[in-house]
Amino acid sequence: MVVDDHSTDRTREIAASFAGVRVIGAGPLPQGWTGKNNAVAAGARQARGEWLLFTDADTVHLPGSLARSLGEAKRQDAVMLSYSPEQVVETFWEKAVMPVVFAALASHYRPSDVSDPNSPAAAANGQYILIRRDIYDAIGGHAAVAGELLEDLALARKVKRAGRRIFFRYGGDAVRTRMYRGYAQLRDGWTRSLKIVFPRPRRLAVQILLTWLLSWAALLCGVLLFLRGLSIVRALAVVVLVLPFTKLYFYVRRAHFDVDCELLAMTLGLPMFVYFLFRSASAHRRNAVGWKGRQYAGHEAIQPDRQASRATQPGVRTKNRELIAKH
Repeated sequence: MVVDDHSTDRTREIAASFAGVRVIGAGPLPQGWTGKNNAVAAGARQARGEWLLFTDADTVHLPGSLARSLGEAKRQDAVMLSYSPEQVVETFWEKAVMPVVFAALASHYRPSDVSDPNSPAAAANGQYILIRRDIYDAIGGHAAVAGELLEDLALARKVKRAGRRIFFRYGGDAVRTRMYRGYAQLRDGWTRSLKIVFPRPRRLAVQILLTWLLSWAALLCGVLLFLRGLSIVRALAVVVLVLPFTKLYFYVRRAHFDVDCELLAMTLGLPMFVYFLFRSASAHRRNAVGWKGRQYAGHEAIQPDRQASRATQPGVRTKNRELIAKH
């Protein structure tokens, strides 16, 4: 089932051309709802399966992954399973920034904690959420998080608070996606999200900036000391000085990206992430968050003028197109 959320390109036509695909419209955006929540809720009202898979239109699913994920959810005794997809990156800033963001996410929302029923930690990735229908209805579905810009985190928290189990892990063996295409989408996407994901973005920004500066400074001192010749004392000093940089490398490494991306992340990605954190904090403070042609004031969508929007953009745009797969 494909939900077409007021797309202005050929989304509906292309989706309908596939046999077995049902395309429905998201309908008017109710007051107090975000665009994505309205779209997936429209699909959920039509779906009839015992399990629902909520996923984005730009995800690519490996053959057999749905059956495997359902089996994994049952083995883990989880009512909600969420995968963090393999992130496809192509442009310079995608390669530099995405590893840092996902490393920070993996550190802040550790999958082992999220999957632990005794831990209050709750998280999910909206690009892949498999949930039992009865639990989805019991927590109120997307209507219960209608105004949330990050509905995945909000749904996960409701499931955890209901005393039900979540299973969350990196899912590169099941699904992959390219979240953003170029710097502008990258900047605007994380401006929308980071303040919600990291409640104290300015504090995190300062911590990361200091860590980045100190790690590179320590590495430089270690290299200079090494070039002066090694004694036992100097060798020990070099090791100590290199340790912060090594720790920084393994911090970025946890995000599951290639080495070239990790090197870019450690040089330019970290300071750019700091900038995005400050930008996100500022945008939310001013209630000036925009995404996919909609502006959100206090997380309530303000519908754009359709004619003006098309006249000022260099081409047609596609808004949120969400998929709901019924098992």
